[in-house]
Amino acid sequence: MDLLTKIKQENKFLTISVAYLGTKFVDELDEALHDDIDVIRFSKLADVKRHVENQSILSIPDILILEVEDELSSIHSFIKGIKANPLSRSVSIILLGFKNNRALLTEMFAPYVSDIYCYPFNVSNIEERLKFLVKFKLIGDKHASVRTREGQAQPYQIPLSKRAFDILFSGTLLLLLAPLMAVIALLIKLDSKGPIIYKSKRAGTGYKVFSFYKFRSMKVNADKELEKLAALNQYAANGGTSAFVKIKDDPRVTRLGSFLRNTSLDELPQLFNVFRGDMSLVGNRPLPLYEAQELTSDEWAMRFLGPAGITGLWQVTKRGKSEMSDEERRRLDNDYATHFSFWMDLKILLKTVPALLQKEKV
Repeated sequence: MDLLTKIKQENKFLTISVAYLGTKFVDELDEALHDDIDVIRFSKLADVKRHVENQSILSIPDILILEVEDELSSIHSFIKGIKANPLSRSVSIILLGFKNNRALLTEMFAPYVSDIYCYPFNVSNIEERLKFLVKFKLIGDKHASVRTREGQAQPYQIPLSKRAFDILFSGTLLLLLAPLMAVIALLIKLDSKGPIIYKSKRAGTGYKVFSFYKFRSMKVNADKELEKLAALNQYAANGGTSAFVKIKDDPRVTRLGSFLRNTSLDELPQLFNVFRGDMSLVGNRPLPLYEAQELTSDEWAMRFLGPAGITGLWQVTKRGKSEMSDEERRRLDNDYATHFSFWMDLKILLKTVPALLQKEKV
């Protein structure tokens, strides 16, 4: 029995609702979906808006699938409104594009949506993605949220003791390390052109997306060269594929950046993320969106139900070792999400210091 079937049996009252805008692909997709997903069809954007506005917190759609051709500005405003509203911000949004404009759709919508697919569509990929979102909601309803007396679900929150420790520890380190961080910032500015801080969108606990900070260790626009370096991905050995990306001897890294990475000094700005509550000191590494969107199988689901963190089981056991595999990292992430505790966090923190000096340039 797979994980999704087991959870469905334990939560028979749960049904996932999908609001679908468009007419071109809805029939083909609807036929591929299992019985626990209800698709409500709309042909006009105004009708979808009206439908969402008239829902309560218990009846709002779980997923919006929007066919995107024209009205990009109107759809963009609609989606921003969805994400700005506390009632609807947890709704997952998937875009289906029918024109050769992936770059434009990504630029406009990537910060606000779960996925963007462009025609011709692979039905099985979209079906698998929807099943993962279904699965995550069901798991989250059981493990990553609590119910109030009124029956409303509250999102997962870091335990109070863990959060208090994060604030105290990260705040203290920020004060003590401020002079060192200022020196690093100056050296980065002198070493190469570009911003001092590298900021990217990462998916943490519950797929929550936030701005993730590091000292810049690569040349500007390094992300655009990632596809060319796929053959060097440490996780995808022998031409295979992998959700994670880690490039050995990455040519995009600057001279100073290599030192910062090998000593893990590039990670220091993440103390601001911890202090703000985006992540914890110890947890599963928050993932770039292009990695997170690949994690749709049963084996991956649990890693997003634990805290996101600067350091974790992966860092203190396998980081920088050439024999590290995709499978091993998945197991470590799932194990932490299932069993994390204050004492486990303390052990990981004590083991982190010797793990900071990497053995390989990755």
